[in-house]
Amino acid sequence: MNIALRIIDFFASLLGLLCLLPVLLLLTSIGYFDTGSPIFRQERVGQNKRPFTLIKFRTMSPNTESVASHLADANSITKFGYFLRKTKLDEFPQLWNVLKGEMSLVGPRPGLFNQTALIEARDKLGVYHVRPGITGLAQVNEIDMSTPELLAETDAKMIAELNVRSYFKYIFLTVAGKGSGDRVRPSK
Repeated sequence: MNIALRIIDFFASLLGLLCLLPVLLLLTSIGYFDTGSPIFRQERVGQNKRPFTLIKFRTMSPNTESVASHLADANSITKFGYFLRKTKLDEFPQLWNVLKGEMSLVGPRPGLFNQTALIEARDKLGVYHVRPGITGLAQVNEIDMSTPELLAETDAKMIAELNVRSYFKYIFLTVAGKGSGDRVRPSK
């Protein structure tokens, strides 16, 4: 099963990157005018707790503290960043992480190394045995990293029940707009 999903991941991400290249270039150009630094790179916890560099479109000011989204201030999000988050276009560059084998299209969202409560909860449930993903059961049900125990339990449930059908179901639900992405701390 894992081999079949990795093959799907590889070809879907390759095709996605090729087909979306004009969109990626356009968003990068707009992002350059928005923040001066359109690509966001951040070290995340990967499969077997190995670090990898996650790539996304920048949605917050470049000087925003490197914390989980739910701990970041809403004022940090730029106008273009708000659009990217709402449409989930900020996730497109992660297709490169999927192509490289660091991520899957479907899996637990990769956390930060400073999210110790989440790491401990996921570790207890064996969540780190799989590649992290762009979307999954938690994302389509709006469960984010602000509730580490619930997130870890949801991730473990998804992993235990994951098959080709549910894999495509999570992708379809995400593309159809289910889930709102990571929350941010309300503006002061």
